[in-house]
Amino acid sequence: MIIKRVSPLSAAKIGGILGVTVGLLIGACVSLVMMAAGSMMTASLAPEDRPGSALAGMLFGAGSIVIFPVFYGVVSFVLGAIYAALYNVAAKWVGGLEIEAS
Repeated sequence: MIIKRVSPLSAAKIGGILGVTVGLLIGACVSLVMMAAGSMMTASLAPEDRPGSALAGMLFGAGSIVIFPVFYGVVSFVLGAIYAALYNVAAKWVGGLEIEAS
């Protein structure tokens, strides 16, 4: 079986979903690290030193669960469409991708 054409919209949707999933995992990791760092800053700083810096770290940590999936999803969607379109051009030159399905 030879794949001669890939729909760019179909590839973009799959790429977007995968990007959101990866972004959610990365965002959760960043969130844990930033919230832990923010709580450590609260414990180690005197009250008059850098007010609000610990809160900013904790808010960035909580916001990363939303920001990272959206960013990764949009970028993966766009790149999926571009890669599919480029694949279609390359498949015309070399004949497509040969796969074996059982």
